[in-house]
Amino acid sequence: MPSHDNKDSVTYRAMSEQDVPAAYALSQALRWPHRAEDWQFVLRLGTGFVAEDAGTVIGTALCWKQGQQASLGMIIVSSEHQGKGIGKALMRLVLEVLGDRTTLLNATPAGQPLYERLGFVATGTIHQHQGTMNTVGPVALAAEERLRPLEPGDIEAVTELASRATGVYRGELLKALIPIAEAVVLERNGEVVGFSVLRRFGRGHVIGPVVASDSERAKALIAHWGSTCAGSFVRVDVTGTSGLQDWLPQAGLTQVDTAVAMARNGVPQADTALHQFALINQALC
Repeated sequence: MPSHDNKDSVTYRAMSEQDVPAAYALSQALRWPHRAEDWQFVLRLGTGFVAEDAGTVIGTALCWKQGQQASLGMIIVSSEHQGKGIGKALMRLVLEVLGDRTTLLNATPAGQPLYERLGFVATGTIHQHQGTMNTVGPVALAAEERLRPLEPGDIEAVTELASRATGVYRGELLKALIPIAEAVVLERNGEVVGFSVLRRFGRGHVIGPVVASDSERAKALIAHWGSTCAGSFVRVDVTGTSGLQDWLPQAGLTQVDTAVAMARNGVPQADTALHQFALINQALC
């Protein structure tokens, strides 16, 4: 049953695919780059709620369970309805769904205080880079290493790498992501040791996730897409510890924004021998 906020006459209910056009309109008003197709993708993977006023969708919030961990995002309240507690109410709905799972989100600096009041703590930063991608010189790999297209038989290895690098189970997410994307793996002596994914998003394409053992191999996995995307708009969201911020502008991808990485109920325990250099996106992390 829908719940009601008597003070503001706002109704909260589960989000459905029929709400995607309204959610898309809200994100367009904020100049978010998401297409309607991007909204459909994230909604099908998770659970969402909307806030309505007189039958008009005025707010959204989504969450995604990933094993014993989770993430949340796509939190929007229309500008006319901000400051009324609607965002906090939507957050409480998704947190109720997630229970005591370790939960990740990426916040704007303005939104950080709200999330701190809900039990989130800052754990780092995320840097959004984008622009018209150009080709960069090849990044040298070891003699026993090579890049090649991902094959169906690589899915299990890629899922294991992604899960180890983040401390979050990525099986269901990658199962949905790979069919709508292109991917390349880094192979060493026949073993898959890294990968990167390219897909349509927003104004062009997004690169992510990118998983590797070190920044040089991450550079190789990103630079691979230079020939595919040369002259096209590309976005990549990298961690503050990626070591890529000075290199990405060489590929035409300049930093345009910074988000605060936050966690609630602990922090996932990642394998320190692997790193996720670039996110899937700031909602799915």
